[in-house]
Amino acid sequence: MTDFAALLQADRGQTAHALVPVTVDGLDSWLLRQSPAARALCAAAQFRAKPGEIAILPGRQDDDWSVAYGVAKTPGPWDIAAVTAKLPAGTYRIDGDGPGAGALGWLLAQHRFDRYLSKPDPTPARILLTRDLKGMAETLALAEAVALVRDLVDSPAQDMGPSELADAAERVARRYGAEFRVTQGDALERDYPMIAAVGRAASRDRAPRLIECEWGNAAHPRVAIVGKGVCFDSGGLDLKPSSAMLLMKKDMGGAAHALALAQLVMEAKLPVRLHLLIPAVENAVAGNAFRPGDVLRSRKGLSVEIGNTDAEGRLVLGDALTRAGEDKPVLMVDFATLTGAARVALGPDLPALFCNDDPLAADLAAAAVAVADPHWRLPLWSDYADMLKSGVADINNAGEGGMAGAVTAALFLQRFVPDGLPWAHFDTFAWRPAPKPGRPKGGDALGLRCAFALLKARFSED
Repeated sequence: MTDFAALLQADRGQTAHALVPVTVDGLDSWLLRQSPAARALCAAAQFRAKPGEIAILPGRQDDDWSVAYGVAKTPGPWDIAAVTAKLPAGTYRIDGDGPGAGALGWLLAQHRFDRYLSKPDPTPARILLTRDLKGMAETLALAEAVALVRDLVDSPAQDMGPSELADAAERVARRYGAEFRVTQGDALERDYPMIAAVGRAASRDRAPRLIECEWGNAAHPRVAIVGKGVCFDSGGLDLKPSSAMLLMKKDMGGAAHALALAQLVMEAKLPVRLHLLIPAVENAVAGNAFRPGDVLRSRKGLSVEIGNTDAEGRLVLGDALTRAGEDKPVLMVDFATLTGAARVALGPDLPALFCNDDPLAADLAAAAVAVADPHWRLPLWSDYADMLKSGVADINNAGEGGMAGAVTAALFLQRFVPDGLPWAHFDTFAWRPAPKPGRPKGGDALGLRCAFALLKARFSED
C-alpha cells in the first residue's frame, strides 16, 4: 500500500516550491504581474494555463523555483493530478487557499499497483503541504479507500478468491474493532441457498461464503452496505467467450467498494450501526454447477428460475440483501459490477444508480457534484418486471428479449429489498480501460466517494 501519509503533510513553514494555479481566463492578468523572464519562459513553453499544463519559473537561487499550472474554473481533484506526474521529487505548497480537493488527486497520482513487478519503477516522492489538518485526515482516508478498491480489483483471481476477500475484510474489521463473521458450508446451504448454489462448482479452497462485519453503537441508526463479491466469473454453464473473461477478476469490484466504504465510515467514526455484507463466490464450471432451467430457493422464500447462469451476481446479492433487511436498517446501499447493459448505456466512467427513494437519489446527486464522483440515475421501471416472469417459479433471473438489462437486473434486486426501506444500487464498472490523470488503467473506485459524502452528510455529528 502506498504510504500516503508521507506524501501529504502538515505545513509548518518548511522550505517548499510554490505551486501557482492559473486559469485560462486569468492567464493574461497573471502574466502582467510576472517578470519579463517569466513571461518569456511561459511563451517558450507555450503555457496556456489549460488543465495539466505547467511552466517552471526560476527564482533568485538555483533551487528557488516555482511552478505555474493550469486549472479549470472550478478546480477538482484531477487538475493537480495531471501536474503531479510531471514534477520532480520534492516538497511543494499551493499558493492561495491550499490544496482543497486537489490533495486527493495529488495522492492518487502517486499510487502504484506493483505487487507483481520484479523491478518496480522507482516513484519520486512528491510531498504536498497543507494547513487544513482536518481536511488532511479525511483526504488520507479517502486515498486509502480508493487505493484499497484499486488493489483488490487489480489482484488476479488466483490471489483474490473468496477466502482472500474474507481475509481482506477481516483485516479492516480488526483495525476498527468490528465484529467479523463468515458463513459457509452447511450453514450457507441452509440459510443462503442462492449464494451456495452459485459458488458450489468452485474448488474446495474457493468455496462460497457470506462475509459480514458489524460496527458501532447498536443504539445508532443501522446502515447496511452490500457488495457483490464474485471473485471470478466464467459465466458458469452459460460460458463466457474468452474475450469476455479477461476482466472477470474485477467482478468482485462491488465488494471492494463496499469494504472501502465501510472502512471510511469506521475511520470517520460516523454515529451509525454499520452492517457490511459481502457474498463471496467463484462462478465456476463443474459437474455440480447450477444449470439453466434450475429453480433455486432463496433466503427470502422466493423461488428463482435460472434463465442464465451468467446472471449470477443478482442471485448472491438477493440473499445478502434479504439478510441485510432483516435487521431493519434505515438505509441500504449496494455496489455491484452487475450488467454490461449499464456500460453500453453509460460507458465506463458513470455508474448507473437505481434508487427507490427520490430524496435519497437527490442527495446522492448533490453529493456526486460536490466531490466530483459522478453517476447517472436510471429508472426502476416497474412495467419491465414482466420481463422477469417465470412459468414455473416466482421470478426468472434473466429478462427476456435482451432489452433494458440494467433495469431488469435492478428490478430483480428490488424484490429482495423490504418495502419502504430507502435503497440505492450502484451498477458500477470498477475499472478504467484507459488512463486519466490520477486514475491509471485498471481497477478504480466509481461511486465510492459520492456514497461516503452522502453518509457523512446524513449521519455526521459535526
